[in-house]
Amino acid sequence: MIYALVFIGSFLVIFVIVGGRTVLKNRSVRKFVRSVKQRVNSAEERGAQFVQESPADKPDTNSRSTAIQLQKVRTLINAAERAEARDKLEEAESCYIQALTAYPDAHEAHAQLAKLYLNMGRDQKAEAMYRELLTKIDDASCYSNLGLAYYRQGKFDRACASYQKALERDPQSHKRMAAFGRALFASERFGEAMLHLERATARISRDTELLRLLAESCEKSGDNEKAFEVYKKINKLEPYDEEVKNKIANATQ
Repeated sequence: MIYALVFIGSFLVIFVIVGGRTVLKNRSVRKFVRSVKQRVNSAEERGAQFVQESPADKPDTNSRSTAIQLQKVRTLINAAERAEARDKLEEAESCYIQALTAYPDAHEAHAQLAKLYLNMGRDQKAEAMYRELLTKIDDASCYSNLGLAYYRQGKFDRACASYQKALERDPQSHKRMAAFGRALFASERFGEAMLHLERATARISRDTELLRLLAESCEKSGDNEKAFEVYKKINKLEPYDEEVKNKIANATQ
C-alpha cells in the first residue's frame, strides 16, 4: 500500500513538472510570435513594404500602348520640324518637350531638342541635354555637338575630349578633324593641333581659315619651315592678303 502511494505521488510530481515546462514553452512561443507581429505592424505603419518569397511575374508589355506613344512622338517631332522651318523656335521647343514627356526614351526628340538649343545659342542647355543623351546612346554627331557647346563656353579641354570621341567614331570625317584641330589650338596644344589641322586641310585644301590656324600652329610649335609652306598656299588662294605677304617676306629674309 505504501509503495502504491509513493508511486502515485511520484507520477503526479513528474506530471506537474512536465506540464509546467510545456506551459512555459508555449507561453514563450506565443510571446515571440506577438513580438514579431508587433515589429511587422510597426514597420507597416512606417510605410515599409514586404515582398513575398515567390518569383515575380514579368509585366506584360502593352505593345499597342507603346505604338500609340511612338506615333504621338513622331507627330510632335514633325510638328517641331515644321515650326523650326518657319523659325518658330519656341513652338518647336515646346513640341520636343511634349514628345519627351510622352515617351522619355525618344532619343530622336532628345537629340533634336539639344540641337535646337545649340542653334539658339543656349549652350549650357545644349551641353546638359547632350551629356544626358550620351549616357543612353553612343553617337559621333552628339559627341561633336557636345564639343561645340563646350567650345562656345570656353571649356576647351572638354571640347577636345568630346571632339576626340566624335573622331574616334567617325575617323574619316574631315569636318571632325578640323573641329578637333580648332579645339586643340584653343587649348594651346599646338603640336597636336598642327597634326590634325594638317590632316583636315589635306581634305579641305581651299579653306584659308583652317590653313591660317595650321600656319600659326606650325609657328607656335617652332616649325617655321612648314609654316612658310602653308603661308605660300594661302597666298595662292588669296594673293592680295598683305599680312600673308609680310609673313612670307619675313621668312625669306
